[in-house]
Amino acid sequence: MSNRTEIATLGEFGLIKHLTEHIELKNPSTLKGVGDDAAVMSYGDKLTLVTTDLLLEGIHFDLMYVPLKHLGYKSAVVNFSDIYAMNGQPKQITLSLGISQRFCIEDLEEFYAGVRLACDIYGVDLVGGDTSASRTGLTISITCIGEGEPGKVVYRSGAKETDLICVSGDLGAAYMGLQLLEREKSVFKGEKDFAPDFSGKEYLLERQLKPEARKDIIRLLAEANVLPTSMMDVSDGLSSELLHIAQESHVGCRVYEDRIPIDYQTAAMAEQFNMNLVTAALNGGEDYELLFTVPLTDHEKVEAMEGVHVIGHITKPELGCYLQGRDGGEVELRAQGWNSLS
Repeated sequence: MSNRTEIATLGEFGLIKHLTEHIELKNPSTLKGVGDDAAVMSYGDKLTLVTTDLLLEGIHFDLMYVPLKHLGYKSAVVNFSDIYAMNGQPKQITLSLGISQRFCIEDLEEFYAGVRLACDIYGVDLVGGDTSASRTGLTISITCIGEGEPGKVVYRSGAKETDLICVSGDLGAAYMGLQLLEREKSVFKGEKDFAPDFSGKEYLLERQLKPEARKDIIRLLAEANVLPTSMMDVSDGLSSELLHIAQESHVGCRVYEDRIPIDYQTAAMAEQFNMNLVTAALNGGEDYELLFTVPLTDHEKVEAMEGVHVIGHITKPELGCYLQGRDGGEVELRAQGWNSLS
């Protein structure tokens, strides 16, 4: 890389100033952003929502195929997704980085460009953070602060018997994108003049490298005057998330295989990898779609929403959590989603 500036030339304070000096605040609730001992926010009659995520190189991402700008974007968006999953609006983030000597100023500018793009698109303020030297590559910690309306924050614990189970978008694409990247990486190891083959699979790569949080679904629910009884985002796989809702709400659930929304590229890729498509959709994770339950009386409203699919219903707790196959057989749902500690 020709234009390479060593981080040491700026020092810690110079680096923070360099990366954050052009940030403009968008929200009236942000009284003070980067540049003091703490950010200052004023909320009046709103509820404050806070979520945090830790991302470690080699565990959560592989820089061999993840561009730093995409990584910055995704790191921010997955936190916004957690706030939307509470039926809230993300407003501020703090960003902390552990940086090894492999990285230069230009690398960090790329990462920050991704974070800032996400903040611009979703209307969120970057208000602070920390940087430290690291001996283990890149470590990213993001905390997101959001606003919720009293009486309208949605938890995992409110699902009731006979509620409909809904999911946005489609499932399994991010996982198949990851499989594709990992395959091309393993092929690449033995070749000098390597050009990965991603044609016709762009959607899968985008779902893995540049996911979006479903701000639009939260807006549609509000416009239709539908308040979900429970909600969470699909980060670890549909099975795991359904079991979380069932456990927290003390209910059972039935979901139907033929109702799980799956994109054509996901299906084609699963076939190519000789993988069970439903397994990929149930356990893949990183889709960042919204999984939520609504009362049966809202059936017509959710059916009319673009991008929302009714995939099942909530049952009595003693009936357990099952997937009903196309053949009518039932399989008990198990949490086989992604687990960094396993």
